[in-house]
Amino acid sequence: MKAPGPPASAGRTRLALRLLLGVLILATGIGKALDLTGFVRVVESYSLLTPGFLYPVAIAVTVSELALGAWLLSGWRLAPAALAAIAVNLGYAVLLAMTLVRGLDLKNCGCFGIFLARPLRWFSPLEDLVFAGLAWLLYRRAGGLPTGGPGSIVET
Repeated sequence: MKAPGPPASAGRTRLALRLLLGVLILATGIGKALDLTGFVRVVESYSLLTPGFLYPVAIAVTVSELALGAWLLSGWRLAPAALAAIAVNLGYAVLLAMTLVRGLDLKNCGCFGIFLARPLRWFSPLEDLVFAGLAWLLYRRAGGLPTGGPGSIVET
């Protein structure tokens, strides 16, 4: 007799989270890649790096987002991909919160490069925390942690 698998709704939830996060992260990478020089200026506006590090960091962020978005969309080894998405979004949340505390008035947070310029506001880090939470749910649905059962936060 075949052991019961996860309910169909769990698979649909996993697919929806994977597509949402994958498309979003891939889009952020594409936005940065389309005008890397503009994104370098955004990175410079955070006033954290010396000029010699601006291009390497901008390239690393862009390539990482493109790779992570494609990885999530592929569905391959989804639990580690979700962990990477958690780390990226938590890192961005910390960076944005630190920038707000420092009192910098950024006209463009750089989330989508220069094409969808959005000013840095108090809710910007909260958006990244929401995305980290969605990535956590994806991690759980991808088998990173068991879902449901006693002591579970999320019932299946």
